[in-house]
Amino acid sequence: MSGFSTLTGPGSQPLEEDGAELAYMEMPKGMRTYSIPSVPEKEEARGFGPALEKLEEVLAALETAPPAGGTLRIDLDALDKPNREFIGQVLGEGEVSIIAGASLQVQESVLAGVWRIYEVDANGALASDRIEVGDFPESVLKAAQELAGSCLLPAESAADPNLMNAPAIATELADRLAAYLNGDAPHVINLSLLPLTDEDSAYLGQRLGQGQVTVLSRGYGNCRISSTAVTNAWRVRYFNSREAVILDTIEVTHVPAVACAAKEDLEDSAERLAEILEVYR
Repeated sequence: MSGFSTLTGPGSQPLEEDGAELAYMEMPKGMRTYSIPSVPEKEEARGFGPALEKLEEVLAALETAPPAGGTLRIDLDALDKPNREFIGQVLGEGEVSIIAGASLQVQESVLAGVWRIYEVDANGALASDRIEVGDFPESVLKAAQELAGSCLLPAESAADPNLMNAPAIATELADRLAAYLNGDAPHVINLSLLPLTDEDSAYLGQRLGQGQVTVLSRGYGNCRISSTAVTNAWRVRYFNSREAVILDTIEVTHVPAVACAAKEDLEDSAERLAEILEVYR
């Protein structure tokens, strides 16, 4: 039919009577996919026997398939710097980075479920270097729970007349947190779907408090996960490429699933690491 167009998007629709233009939310871009790390040739790997032995331990841990919530630990402290760097070159850097308190820095490798844990001292010097294999690092979860309490924090502004939905949300959170048991399905409160005043946001921030752990997942756009001062309460935010929040949630769960490697991920990582190590056998 002449004159008929199926185009949609910004500029394709007529303006409203008040002159407002329909705005389309920008979704996250840049989904990352697995690519095999650039590893040294077999001849170049001579002299890195200790590192290869540790990587074989990592493979054995992946094939053991640690239970959900558990990890297997491989210490790298006894290795010299070149061997530790060789391991870093083989494992590469994956989608998830974590800061836990002042001492723990964590980088997931390109092999999902293989976590490089760097522990630093008060001066920022490396104190410990290790790998944890599992869905989520136990040391990070311990840091998230270390100073967290079991209940929401007291409210400082409960009588503020500008509060709208935050008190009801806090009541729902308190009930869910009290009933939550490890292994339960997560309970998600989508704040993006609720009308919230600035006072509401401040109130929820007061009740949840600030935790020790910040997780950045770049698997699809940017997802930032923050622990709170309450055990099993996490703040999960998704951002688009312009750093605008497109989804803001509170999750009552042991660890948000978006930060964790699934059982299938660990199995896939075992296959990929076996392929990499086959080059050096």
